Amino acid sequence: MTALAYGPDQASDPVAQAGRRRTFAIISHPDAGKTTLTEKLLLYGGAVAEAGAVKARAGRRRAASDWMEIEQQRGISITSTVLQFTYRGCVINLLDTPGHRDFSEDTYRVLAAADAAVMVLDVAKGVEAQTLKLFEVCRARRIPVLTFLNKYDRPGREPLALLDEIEQQIGLRPTPVTWPVGIPGDFRGVVDRRSGDFIRFTRTARGATAAPEEVVAPAQAEVDESGAWDQAMEEVSLLDAVGANLDHESFLAGDTSPLFVGSALTNFGVRHLLDAVVDLAPRPSARPDQSGRPRALEDPFSGFVFKVQANMDPAHRDHVAFVRVCSGRFERGMTVVHAASGRPFSTKYAASVFGSERDTIDEAYPGDVIGLVNASDLRIGDTLHQGTAVVFPPIPAFAPELFATARARDTSRHKQFRRGLAQLEQEGVVQVLHDPDGDPSPVLAAVGQMQFEVFSYRLEHEYDAVIELSAPRPRIARRTDGATAAQLRSVGGCRILARSDGALLALFESPYWLQRLQTDHPDWQLEAVLTHPSGTT
Repeated sequence: MTALAYGPDQASDPVAQAGRRRTFAIISHPDAGKTTLTEKLLLYGGAVAEAGAVKARAGRRRAASDWMEIEQQRGISITSTVLQFTYRGCVINLLDTPGHRDFSEDTYRVLAAADAAVMVLDVAKGVEAQTLKLFEVCRARRIPVLTFLNKYDRPGREPLALLDEIEQQIGLRPTPVTWPVGIPGDFRGVVDRRSGDFIRFTRTARGATAAPEEVVAPAQAEVDESGAWDQAMEEVSLLDAVGANLDHESFLAGDTSPLFVGSALTNFGVRHLLDAVVDLAPRPSARPDQSGRPRALEDPFSGFVFKVQANMDPAHRDHVAFVRVCSGRFERGMTVVHAASGRPFSTKYAASVFGSERDTIDEAYPGDVIGLVNASDLRIGDTLHQGTAVVFPPIPAFAPELFATARARDTSRHKQFRRGLAQLEQEGVVQVLHDPDGDPSPVLAAVGQMQFEVFSYRLEHEYDAVIELSAPRPRIARRTDGATAAQLRSVGGCRILARSDGALLALFESPYWLQRLQTDHPDWQLEAVLTHPSGTT
């Protein structure tokens, strides 16, 4: 981590250092431009010299927020990524998330580690189904949201109509900070409502370098842009009249969302957004533990695991646990307590992470994300701490909806198959269930179809174990106990499976049969498997 100018008393002070941290996630519907925006934020943050190339000692390399081979083949994000860089004296921890709904559970886990979120909307499509789901999680976690209207250089919808849609569908009142001059597809630039200045839109070759920003006084903009400027001023007056103005307090409370307009592909508006992250996004604060008591920033080190990833370095078959630091000062090599087991845990192999790349890190502070390499004993949601014991709330997950049976095609690769099965389950790629009384073949459980495709691909390419997978079928899962499971086996109509943690699940094909059994046998244990992050079951 780059050392920045701080006094000797503040250099290792967790509170002062937390004040320099901004940890935020980028969320969006697929194809809204999230990954492009991520890359351009790195460009403006100085982490890349040219879009697509990361600065490195060995020269240039691909800026891989989508670093997995399967992501690059399909052109979609399927796993979250941590990217750390410095900007304007702050340490930025950017958490890029998958956009596809089948991987939304990974996004929910990442949001547990974020202090703010940037919501990216395609100006032609507006609020889409996945956007609504993601915002529900932000609201449940009281995460402030910044909004970026993307692709304004292309034809799209009227911006005022988009503001209405955001407020009506999401329940978040947008407060535009920058406002477009010109219609979508005929983008002239934006007016900064704080200063009244016009920032003229300028294209760059393939968006590879930072876009020049020509600041024009309002009087000159009126002459140069004529009708487009007049229309923008009418709309700005309307925004003033209805009080749609930036209010930091209501933003932090999750009631309003500062809104910015631009084009990530051409880099325009990206700097405004990055400046807003520094100026508006909340710094890390005391995080409540499982009982609701806040863990003060100055307390001894504590953090929780929100992501586990295997094989980021295929040459070494490594295993990395991503930890959000919540309090205190982390020092590489320190011994901490693994709260789940009560055992000491060594942090000798700690790294800062930038996509699939990492460098040894010596210290970290609240808000930072550290990667603990070869931490095979850590699970998603685990707490690590020094000093007074603390356990942070568990990270919610989704109830699986699709189920399929997996078998190794080549029985001589069974050992590789079992190892890959265990590691990918630990990552949360799928859940793995077993029939305690029948077919020994594992049953994979997932939220979406594409999770099975990723699972199969990674088993083959990372563990050299090709699998046969039955057609995934929808089922309704309910958690049960041994006594109820025995009764269910006698009446039929469901299948009893066991999770790796020992919990028994009853899988029903028919919701009507489940409803009837619940009505006829109210004393039977048939509970929702997992809790939705918004708090519903």
